[in-house]
Amino acid sequence: MSNISKVLWFIFLLMLTQCQSNQKTIKDELVEKDMEKQMIEVYKEGLQSLEEGDNLFAAKKFSEAEILYPQSKWASQAILMSAYSYYELNFLSSAIEELDRFILKYPQHKNISYAHFLKAICYFESVVDEKKDLEPLIKSKKEFKYIIEKYPNSDFAMDSRYKLELIDNVLAAKEMYIGRLYLDKEKWIAAINRFKKVVTYYDTTVYTPEALHRLVEVYYRIGLVEESKKYASVLGYNYLSNQWYKETYKIYNKKYSDPVLKIKKNKKSLLEKFKSLF
Repeated sequence: MSNISKVLWFIFLLMLTQCQSNQKTIKDELVEKDMEKQMIEVYKEGLQSLEEGDNLFAAKKFSEAEILYPQSKWASQAILMSAYSYYELNFLSSAIEELDRFILKYPQHKNISYAHFLKAICYFESVVDEKKDLEPLIKSKKEFKYIIEKYPNSDFAMDSRYKLELIDNVLAAKEMYIGRLYLDKEKWIAAINRFKKVVTYYDTTVYTPEALHRLVEVYYRIGLVEESKKYASVLGYNYLSNQWYKETYKIYNKKYSDPVLKIKKNKKSLLEKFKSLF
């Protein structure tokens, strides 16, 4: 075979290989387009089912859509929609699983703050009895704090702050409940520790005035009067008009009577005297 023939044969083989490669690329692109088309159709079925209230079927369709074409831009949205469908059904553990998967696969996604927020809400609504199992609340608090720190300007930050206040009130209520039990059983140190925890960690809650009063009460009862006065002064400085400060005042002044009640009593007496004139 001459050199020219060899060159021509080489060019022919190169063109044949290139042609086959192009055909394969075209075929792959057609397959991908077909897969994406199928995925979009399944995704739309999920949306329709969600609108019709069939959330379980919707969740399955969104999961099916993601499996069909995981490389698609719709795959991440399908996971979120599946999680939301489970959340609406109150299948909270399934929703959390989907959200964990989304957070792991798409940490830089534009909707990552929403994923964390929905996860926090799922934990928040998982609480069955706040007096027994507080683990979901602790996890929820962690997620809400993460949203505030990581996405302070997001739409979810403000709601997260509000939810944190609710969670702290529940946690404080639990501490107060246990503290009162210890107080009734005269387990002074255990009671003090519970009330101090409220004052230290949940000082913005509605339970802080009572916790301060209980500390005054316990320290006074075990003879540590100066220590009790320290908490009484904190209570008076911050919650002078609060009912618990009035209760604290009674500890030191057994003859104390509420001046407001005196005024009301005098007013009633004057009214009765006035009526007696007619």
